[in-house]
Amino acid sequence: MNYKYLLVLLMAACCCSCSHKVYTESGIKREFRGAWIQCVNGQFQGLGTENMKKNLTYQLDELKKDGVNAIIFQVRAECDALYNSPYEPWSRFLTGTQGVAPYPYWDPLEWMVRECHKRGMEIHAWINPYRAKTKNTNALANTHFAIKHPERVFAYDGQYILNPGIPQNKDYICEIVRDIVKRYDIDGLHIDDYFYPYPAAGQIIPDDKEFAMYSNGIKNRNDWRRYNVNVFIKQLSETIKGTKPWVKFGVSPFGIYRNKKSDPSNGSNTNGLQNYDDLYADVLLWVKNGWIDYCAPQIYWEIGNKAADYKTLITWWNKHAANRPLFIGEDVARTVKYADLSNPRSNQMPAKFNLHKQMKHVKGTVLWYSRAVADNVGNYGTVLRNHYWKYPALQPKMTFIDGKIPNKPRNVKPVRTTDGKYVLFWERPKAKKWNDVVDKFVVYRFAKGEKINLDNPSKIVAITYDTMYELPYRQGNTNYIYVVTALNRLSNESKGVKQKIKL
Repeated sequence: MNYKYLLVLLMAACCCSCSHKVYTESGIKREFRGAWIQCVNGQFQGLGTENMKKNLTYQLDELKKDGVNAIIFQVRAECDALYNSPYEPWSRFLTGTQGVAPYPYWDPLEWMVRECHKRGMEIHAWINPYRAKTKNTNALANTHFAIKHPERVFAYDGQYILNPGIPQNKDYICEIVRDIVKRYDIDGLHIDDYFYPYPAAGQIIPDDKEFAMYSNGIKNRNDWRRYNVNVFIKQLSETIKGTKPWVKFGVSPFGIYRNKKSDPSNGSNTNGLQNYDDLYADVLLWVKNGWIDYCAPQIYWEIGNKAADYKTLITWWNKHAANRPLFIGEDVARTVKYADLSNPRSNQMPAKFNLHKQMKHVKGTVLWYSRAVADNVGNYGTVLRNHYWKYPALQPKMTFIDGKIPNKPRNVKPVRTTDGKYVLFWERPKAKKWNDVVDKFVVYRFAKGEKINLDNPSKIVAITYDTMYELPYRQGNTNYIYVVTALNRLSNESKGVKQKIKL
């Protein structure tokens, strides 16, 4: 994840809310609406258990109001852990000192799984696979990988990197992922744009030895480096699916695949760092071969950027990465900082959302980063909740993993509870296989005589992991029809069960 834009937050905070165009629409029923919650910027460091819980609760509550339906939570930044790992030390980004457990003890990932699901949100665990030490980490725990296996990492620009050229490192990372996927009820496993390190002036990747030992007949070193990453991505995908086939594997690459000057046929009309040539990440191959389940390129630039124009890039990704769901990584602060080229009184939020609507293969958005949205920088959160994400959305279908429709909820009925509440209860349908398992439910409400249209997201009153919904009872004089459907692990939706209710 590229963190260099954090400083623009203060500049963006003064953007005027009246600059936004207003769109009236019933919304889109299926759309990935994600937000990255990172640890590596130090936002949690030294907070302590209760204050960090408060911080995260605040963010989740605000993001829920803004329509976010998926959280991408960073749990491994430098071969460390924001969860109870049997392999790697507790993160300094959690406790301040690597290897020191949180006190009072808690497991942030376990807690986040529970809290996200309580709000009807998915949670994707985000790891940095190769990075073993960030620039500002000065002390490593005795149990850290680089201390135990110094021969399997290399130093580069103040960092330590797990050498992608050593085959055993792929196995190690996959074992870390297998453990996370097996023990935690996550919905996705997410990696970002750090593969081979970002190029730094005067720095050379020290992999002569590995190239000589493991070249597999590949003559060109750049091709060999790409081969190493390709093999890892494929193995990581197989590891996830072999552990829990419903867990989605997502990648958020740097926003430029290749520039046109490097690849006249397939490159974008841009001039910047390239995934393929500089990070040795052949993202389009992963999409084409179905090794990943979604791609979320970080298109953090503004419309009109001379080196990397946002419109050029979203159009390019829409054309070239259609074999898997495409979500767009958005820089919130930069979006509200820059004026719309065709309407200087507005920031670029409306123009970017218009581009999203025009792109056939764009199925969602991931916001960089969560705190900017929660703090409503540039009025971004308010506009989401009042306009673009006013109504709830289900996750996009991924029929290439599973397309089976689950059974309907059972015994749907309203009940007057002992404390005077009026509650709609139901039961989960029975399941024999993993894709029969009902994960959550959707509750719709329609007025008496209104056509039952489950494709209209404005009629959704809840997306919940619970088997109940508290009804807004008033005088008991108004008739409604409630419909409850079931969703399996991949958000395939059952037929609805109707219930007439007076409120």
